[in-house]
Amino acid sequence: MNQAHLHLMVNHLPIIFPIVGTIVLIGGFMLRSEIIKRVAYTIFIFGAIATFPAFLSGEGAEEVVENLPGVSESFIEPHEDIAKIFALLSYMLGAFSILALWSNWQQKSFKGIVSMVVLILSIVVLYFGKVTGTSGGEIRHTEIRANQAPGNQPLNGVDANSTQVEEDED
Repeated sequence: MNQAHLHLMVNHLPIIFPIVGTIVLIGGFMLRSEIIKRVAYTIFIFGAIATFPAFLSGEGAEEVVENLPGVSESFIEPHEDIAKIFALLSYMLGAFSILALWSNWQQKSFKGIVSMVVLILSIVVLYFGKVTGTSGGEIRHTEIRANQAPGNQPLNGVDANSTQVEEDED
């Protein structure tokens, strides 16, 4: 197994955990259940932990794929830049979730404010997770590249629009 394989195995977890955690946290708010909120905080903490191997394996994955056909630095660099922001925000979400879990357990007066901060931060993390995942997918999946016009995908390495049709002269 190489670093690219490892990266592909673990890179979805930091995106999935915040999705599940946000749904659970919203459920905790709707049901006014502190236990459900605690479960959400724990999910966010696991998401922050899962970010470490995904982020750390990224550089090795880049070394493996950067010389493959169809892979361009113009797709790797934006992914790398947004992944740094996503990782930082995921770690922040994990840290605030630890604070929220502690304040909830200790029945601190500011537990409601921390809960709202965690909810807002989780939504921000979801956005950056989506952007990070999409930009990572664009490295190898030409079909999802935003600047690729429909019907303009390369076919067997040849641009479908590069063939010319000869016109009959009458």
